[in-house]
Amino acid sequence: MKEKKGKLRLIDKIGYGLGDAGGVMTFALMSSTFSMYCTDALGISPGTIGILLLVWNIWDFINDPLMGAYIDKSYAKNTGIKGKFRPWILRATPLLCVSFIALWSVPSLFEGMARLCLLFGLKIIYEGAYTMFNIPMGSLLSSMADTDEDRASLSSARGIGSAGATLVSLFIMPLFLKRYGETNATGYAIGAAVCALIGMSMCMGHYYMTFERNNTAVSSADSDDIRFTDILGVVRVNRPFVALCVHGVFICMMQYLGNTLSNYMYSDVLGDISIASYGTLLSAPAMILIFIAGPSIARKLGLEKLIRYGLLISCAMYVALFAALMLFNINPWVYAVCSNVAMGFAFISIYMQWGLVGEAIDYNEMITGKRTEGSIYGTFNLSRRVGQTIGNSAAMLLLGMVGYNGAAVVQSAATLNGIKVLCVLLPGILVLGSWASFKFLWNMDDEMRARVDAFKAAKKGS
Repeated sequence: MKEKKGKLRLIDKIGYGLGDAGGVMTFALMSSTFSMYCTDALGISPGTIGILLLVWNIWDFINDPLMGAYIDKSYAKNTGIKGKFRPWILRATPLLCVSFIALWSVPSLFEGMARLCLLFGLKIIYEGAYTMFNIPMGSLLSSMADTDEDRASLSSARGIGSAGATLVSLFIMPLFLKRYGETNATGYAIGAAVCALIGMSMCMGHYYMTFERNNTAVSSADSDDIRFTDILGVVRVNRPFVALCVHGVFICMMQYLGNTLSNYMYSDVLGDISIASYGTLLSAPAMILIFIAGPSIARKLGLEKLIRYGLLISCAMYVALFAALMLFNINPWVYAVCSNVAMGFAFISIYMQWGLVGEAIDYNEMITGKRTEGSIYGTFNLSRRVGQTIGNSAAMLLLGMVGYNGAAVVQSAATLNGIKVLCVLLPGILVLGSWASFKFLWNMDDEMRARVDAFKAAKKGS
């Protein structure tokens, strides 16, 4: 197993950041463009996609926590020399790439029920591969870092990697759609293949540039102490973990509802889908500045306060932007910058939350005597999947309710106003729910952190 001691180096942070970057190169397209691929290129109705998204995400409800628990239990039975998390990253990477390319190309070669069945099955395989990659990649943070400062640094690195990859993938795909047309499956297939291959190279860089150092060695006999049902006890006693899960539901509802409908906003309300590419680039400098300064700000305010303030700013920006859209004719470029900056402030909570997950893991070990990163991260990811399910499915169902017609050249005025509500006002309301989880549920104060630090110091000394 590749182990290191001492402080994190720049190359360690870059390596960890490449992990989320590699996964997001494909995953960002699932939340931003997949629904349009299904409705406009494959000709599937929004209602059908809404139902399929619900079924797909129920599958994610099952595989996320089970994957995390399986990693913990399998490592307890056989610690091995290759580590707890990194072997899974290596196994998942090629499957992630191949399944993604197939998902965006193969269904268009068939018609009718065969097309639906292939779309359904390939999405299941892709989501399984993504879970196999994402759970160990996320859990790796607590294995690489054992101080709050290191966790904030890795969270920031992950945030920069994720934000950068999101910008790249959301820049690439609209360019192919502009060239080939939004109803032509060729543009989707080429854009997906380019993003998947870039993502795979990043994932491999993540594997070779990361290490594990905090995995507690356990004997095979200890594996019986780790049960799949342990997470039920965690929910009862670990209030910080509950706060994170509530946050995960709300912030992912906002993220996936907004991303799913974003292209409809640019295409139907603003009249040019290519603006989506350049709008994300215009907001990139501010987002990168936030992520670079994040660890320093977190040292002064604390991660939880940094996240909470970012959520409040995001909510205010969304509400103000919605009011402006309803009262004035907003320039598309102004909308692109304002909406992306508002989302960027909300995304501080997504990119910096991983340090808080590390705190919840340490707290859980103190009160239960078990260090189960995989189970906790997997269940936290489950809460995010719940938000994703609601956001994705509700987006398409609500899009149908406001009267969207994929075959229409121009949507009705009522439909255009409905898209504005769904893309701008509703995300602002959901961001407020995420803020409330940290304001009213999160209870890790200075006294509790001191207790956790004392426990960790005693454990190291024993």
